[in-house]
Amino acid sequence: METTELCYPELHNISCRKPQPDPSDVLLSYNLLSLIALLTVTMNLLVIISIAHFRQLHSPTNLLILSLAVSDFLVGFLLLPVEILVTESCWFLGSTLCALYYMTDFTVTASSVGNIVLISIDRYLAICDPLHYNTKVTINRVRFCICACWLCALIYNSLILKDFLIDPYSQSSCYGECVLVLNNITGNVDLICTFIGPITVVVVLYVRIFTVVVSQARSVQSKVVTMQQTVTMSARKSELKAARTLGIVILVFIVCLCPYYIPSFTGEDIVDSSTATPLVSWLWFINSCINPFVYALFYPWFRKSMKLIVTLEILHPHSTHANVL
Repeated sequence: METTELCYPELHNISCRKPQPDPSDVLLSYNLLSLIALLTVTMNLLVIISIAHFRQLHSPTNLLILSLAVSDFLVGFLLLPVEILVTESCWFLGSTLCALYYMTDFTVTASSVGNIVLISIDRYLAICDPLHYNTKVTINRVRFCICACWLCALIYNSLILKDFLIDPYSQSSCYGECVLVLNNITGNVDLICTFIGPITVVVVLYVRIFTVVVSQARSVQSKVVTMQQTVTMSARKSELKAARTLGIVILVFIVCLCPYYIPSFTGEDIVDSSTATPLVSWLWFINSCINPFVYALFYPWFRKSMKLIVTLEILHPHSTHANVL
């Protein structure tokens, strides 16, 4: 009877015991994770296709949104299926996939943080230095920054997880689980590089944006509005709307990422385990699912392009030049 409860009955002395969860809890977890995965993949794929296909959307800001959507898509396409497979179960995928899973997880998270910082810088330059925005922020420069962001995320996490990648089972207490433990030193380094540093930059930039917006609103109210000022104000409203929308995305991201770093704040080790679905994982998955709905709520171009994609009108000749703005 005891051997039937083991993940690997043939490894009686070193095998983990199979979890014995309530069947209703397992069914609920499977259904919720499957729904989140489906929505995450579908909605972020719509964002990716929209920005990649329609020429009107080939702007620096939208390229950054595209990069963030790719991160969220990978969460739904690669990480969530693995999470569904091991929910309330043993890890039967081997040490190589264990290492690959966490490497992908950490790289995608770090790239998302980098994208959030780049988006904040983009909005800061658009609001606080609009006269030089088009010369400072070009498509090629944004592409370079995005590539550098992903490359740095890959290199950084290769160094952080070096020992784990060499021997993924070194931190497991038994066979049948995939566990990653970041000790206090490594956890603090990751806390500073992936959370405190980037989030501080984001908060400072958005405080500066808010200050500039308030001061400009007061100056406009105290002057006579000419035709040129009216056009300028209209353009500014567009930039402010984009800043507000992306600000919501950034705020949701910070809220969803905070619980993961709570152990580092309290001086404990950060433990990621495949044998359970902790709150931090659920928040991260949900965050990747929420972003496209924020775009759909605040961006008319996304709603228009989504309609063209769903109705297959993008298959028509010259659909790349369709008016979606």
